[in-house]
Amino acid sequence: MSENIAVVGAGAFGTALAAVIALAGRSAVTLVGRDPSLIADLKAERLHDAALPGISLPDTLEFSAEPDAITAASIVLFAMPSQAQADAARQYGPYLAKDAVVVTCAKGIERATGNLLTDMLERELPDHPVAVLSGPGFAADIAKGLPTAMAIAADDMETAERLAQAISGRTFRLYASDDRIGVQLGGALKNVLAIACGIVEGGGIGDSARAALIARGLAEMSRFVVAKGGKTDTVRGLSGLGDLVLTGTSHQSRNLRFGIALGRGEKVDPLQGALVEGALAASVACRLAAELAISMPITEAVSAIIDGSLDISDAIEQLMTRPITTE
Repeated sequence: MSENIAVVGAGAFGTALAAVIALAGRSAVTLVGRDPSLIADLKAERLHDAALPGISLPDTLEFSAEPDAITAASIVLFAMPSQAQADAARQYGPYLAKDAVVVTCAKGIERATGNLLTDMLERELPDHPVAVLSGPGFAADIAKGLPTAMAIAADDMETAERLAQAISGRTFRLYASDDRIGVQLGGALKNVLAIACGIVEGGGIGDSARAALIARGLAEMSRFVVAKGGKTDTVRGLSGLGDLVLTGTSHQSRNLRFGIALGRGEKVDPLQGALVEGALAASVACRLAAELAISMPITEAVSAIIDGSLDISDAIEQLMTRPITTE
């Protein structure tokens, strides 16, 4: 079935999503951004060199800087950072079609409340179904047409399968899920764990340590997801293990690079930290874990290193000398 799709957010990820959906040729796709000058350039040049250097955008992709460009869309993807999604919902909500499905494409937790992004969007947009797209996919890889698989979760499997069919393409495959909790928490927590992997790399602590972090980090993620009502199987899938391996090993990951800087002892600009999703999620996850009485020692260590209350050598000693358990 042909859909009319709008992607809101003309950064790297939003542009890549819009391009790959347009290339599939099954749907009319419009990329919507706030900067009229940028949108005019994209329309004229079919290039977004600031975000996706050297990658041509499809001739079939439409562009607009007007919020009412989404009024005909049956599926609207929100591709701005997690902490900007609430403002986007308020700005674009009045222009949504009555039956439009909203898909959040960010990986994070609402900082002020600790809510999942789907919960926040349902609060702001109570008349619209809300789904989430997450998993191991860098914008440049998606835009280049390199094979990429991600997860898309809705409250019911029928909606998830419809979205997967509408958004998937020849090089971009989505797997449907009805576990919105697991898919979102996997996407948020893997950013925190990727910072830990970066600290290991930057500090020269060794590949064995990175492997341990990935494995034990996955255990932390699983405990948290189950406590919040998600499914263990989701953690072992694309939006958990898959995304953690990608962001914990690839230098395309902003979270990994941030961790490398910390591991090297470099002075990190607070503004840079504010742009790193894992840095924002770490303290929120720690607070929620304490409320749920869940053990998340790696996440706690990352949060303490970021806020300066623990140095890396002490964090390693604490992690390695914890009581032996079978967790």
